[in-house]
Order: sequence, then structure tokens, then C-alpha cells
Amino acid sequence: QVPLVESGGGLVQEGDSLRLSCAASTLGFGSYAMAWFRQAPGKEREFVAGASWKGGATYYADSVKGRFTISRDDAMARLYLQMDSLKPEDTAVYFCAAQFRATIRSMVREPDSNAWGQGTQVTVSS
Repeated sequence: QVPLVESGGGLVQEGDSLRLSCAASTLGFGSYAMAWFRQAPGKEREFVAGASWKGGATYYADSVKGRFTISRDDAMARLYLQMDSLKPEDTAVYFCAAQFRATIRSMVREPDSNAWGQGTQVTVSS
């Protein structure tokens, strides 16, 4: 499984922005479907956004659509999540996930098949 390291989390106020990064240690990054998930205290981990490994398609949870933007730099083996207009309900640990030549749907339905980072904490105060 590909090693993943997230960074960029922190404590911000409602309405602020943050940019999360995920660094992947692999030469074949372009062949991995990539996604961000999050887990709030006392809740199950949930899908936030995904970027397919071919075609450039992106997908978002309804709760973040229009506020978050996922992007990837295959040359640098990096995944990003630009988070704007943050809300207190966005508070969670954010995880980067990868799966070789998968669909985003399969990443959501079969999370045990994903490689996972250690997570980065995002806290939004009101």
C-alpha cells in the first residue's frame, strides 16, 4: 500500500479557509484514485471528495459541494483539498485515501481496500 502523509490542518474560525495536502510516496501516483474522508468525534468516517485516476473527474459530498475543491498534481504525487467558507460542522480529522485504478465509488464502498494516511485535525470555531 502506498504511504500517505497529510498536512495543513489547524484551528480556524468560521468562514476561514484551509488547504490540506497529501503527499504520496509512489512513482505511480497517476494510477491511483484519490479521495479525502473525514471523521468527527463520535461519528463514522465519511466521504468528502474524490479525484479519479483518469479523465480528471471529481466528486463531492453534498455537505461540502461549492465550498471545497479537490485537486491533484500527479507529477508531484500530491493531493490537495482547498476548504473555503468553513463551518463548525466541518470539524473533524481529515484522511487522505488511495486505491490503485479504482473508482471513487469503490473507495467509498470498500474502504478496507484503501491506503490511508494518519489524518490531520481540522477545527472550526464559531
